[in-house]
Amino acid sequence: METKVGIVMGSSSDAEIMSAAANVLEQFGVTNEFMVVSAHRSPAWMFEYAQAAEERGIKVIIAGAGGAAHLPGMMAAITVLPVIGVPIRSSNSIDGWDSLLSIVQMPNDVPVATVAVNGAHNAGILAIEMLAIGDKELKARLTELKKRNVEKVREQNQSLNSKK
Repeated sequence: METKVGIVMGSSSDAEIMSAAANVLEQFGVTNEFMVVSAHRSPAWMFEYAQAAEERGIKVIIAGAGGAAHLPGMMAAITVLPVIGVPIRSSNSIDGWDSLLSIVQMPNDVPVATVAVNGAHNAGILAIEMLAIGDKELKARLTELKKRNVEKVREQNQSLNSKK
């Protein structure tokens, strides 16, 4: 099966956070590759990965990084594929704010869609929404997710109202 989403992170210490994106993609039947591609420790590998991603069947890249968080922006600079940035609250970050600002403050012509700090789950959903533009089955599955979310809210309201 063709890999559709590349999930990359700056360090293996980010894997626990980034696995949430992989889990969401797998629940929707979307294949992915999951690997460390460091902008600072392996820039040549990062460049090679981004340049060849489309040839490998990648349609969207989810890139997580903490601290200076250059990986998502560098991926976006190299490829024409959409890049979703996940700022990670890491041991060397300022509660994740430095990562968030590094990813969201991109120059013109190099956009990175950015989710919340440690928001890899939503990065997975956003990647699925992007893929669903041309995939009716994924769109139908997203529609079902939205319906389930409405039902959850209704159940919460019933629970609240029954406790009055």
